[in-house]
Amino acid sequence: MAKTDNYSLENLDVIDLKLLRILQHNAKLTTKEIASRVNLSATPVYERIRRLEKAGIIEKYAAIVNAEKIGKQLTVFCNITLKEHTKEIGNKFVKDIVSLKEVVECYNISGDYDFLLKIMVKDMKHYQSFVINELGDVKNIGSAHSTFVIGVIKHNYAVPI
Repeated sequence: MAKTDNYSLENLDVIDLKLLRILQHNAKLTTKEIASRVNLSATPVYERIRRLEKAGIIEKYAAIVNAEKIGKQLTVFCNITLKEHTKEIGNKFVKDIVSLKEVVECYNISGDYDFLLKIMVKDMKHYQSFVINELGDVKNIGSAHSTFVIGVIKHNYAVPI
């Protein structure tokens, strides 16, 4: 879908914000079910949702999978510092990290580290193998500092609206 770059929070009305909250909570609702929750008929709700999609405010729809139930028992946050900082080296690092399936999120950050990776694996043995065989092959990593999640207190995919 074509995206409209000039669409922003100021262009959203109360109904649009309600739609976004509803869809973030449950995107499987029918247009009719959503319409009843915002007190509109199905057609204007459908048109509003399409407009939000075309504007790129709604990027995609996805199923949220329970990591533990599919054997991803260990979540690790890994802070990475690069040895050198050039455009080419940074681009190569990003390309390499994006290709690693265990890395589910990657952020370029400020402060003592250059990148923050969220890594999901089966267990500590899998993480050890990942660090040696996958992350170890990524060029220009100066240091990696791992923090292991021992319990999740709050986990939310929704953007606060």
